[in-house]
Amino acid sequence: MRHNSMKALPWLLLVPLLSGWITPPTPPASGNIADTTGAWRSVSVGGSVQTQCYLRPGYEGFRVQVQAGSQLRFETTHLGSSMYLDTGLFIYGPKDANGSYGSVVRAHDDDSGYGELSRIEATTFPQGGEYLVVVGWHNAADKQYRLQVDCVGGTCLSQQPQAPAAYTLSLVEQNVTPSLLATLNAANEVREDRFSYLRRFDFHWPYSTEASLDRAAAAVLAQGLYEGYRSDSAPVALTYAQFLSTMYGQFQPLHAAILATYGDGSENVQVKRYHREFSTGPNGDNWRSLNVILFPRSHKVIVYEQTAHEI
Repeated sequence: MRHNSMKALPWLLLVPLLSGWITPPTPPASGNIADTTGAWRSVSVGGSVQTQCYLRPGYEGFRVQVQAGSQLRFETTHLGSSMYLDTGLFIYGPKDANGSYGSVVRAHDDDSGYGELSRIEATTFPQGGEYLVVVGWHNAADKQYRLQVDCVGGTCLSQQPQAPAAYTLSLVEQNVTPSLLATLNAANEVREDRFSYLRRFDFHWPYSTEASLDRAAAAVLAQGLYEGYRSDSAPVALTYAQFLSTMYGQFQPLHAAILATYGDGSENVQVKRYHREFSTGPNGDNWRSLNVILFPRSHKVIVYEQTAHEI
């Protein structure tokens, strides 16, 4: 019976493994990742599903209906999962009119959960629809796992409250996309005296009103890495269009790429710019700017730091 299950589920045979890291499933020629992982079962927000890994490394996809604006947590939980199981989580979608979830990974995690289990702490879905949650595993040995999907901070409620007068944004760092990193790295090779950094954060937001740029900037400045910018008593608020002219030429391709990657196409993206100068000695002048970019409806903060020094 188990042998028949393996023949019926060919997508369970193809997990690429690199030193224990569970990589995303290989996209099929169709461009629909469900053709590799399957999408026969569903899991609801606030619910869970428990299933077997079968005998070999593999993947399994689960459909989940998501409300626009929701923030969700995905986890292969310690409760209900076998000891020493190693999992990975990957999110795709939404499903388009042709029934395809695409092959672009929206969010992923390998080992942020208990032991080597996986947890995607908070992912924002500006667009509603049906998404595909893919669980990958190796060292299966007929182990089982439990996938849990939860709403974060009440963002799935139909009637959300307004933001209180006093609130603090809690930022959760996520990986910058490989394409943005490639663009950044190429620009950093152009000139020895100019170098930039790019980071991405998501934030929990259970309110109907939008987060403010000032609160986003305060959350970034609270990090010790940016302590030097706190002395700027007159930071500048910019529109996203105005932000372009403040970027050194080799980094300007990032401007459109950041917006296309993280924006929802219509939100009012805002930037707060901090500046600092210092010298490390003769011919050692440094100029640095910290740009806090708020995507208020996508619930993201992008930090772009631009530096230059004398040579």
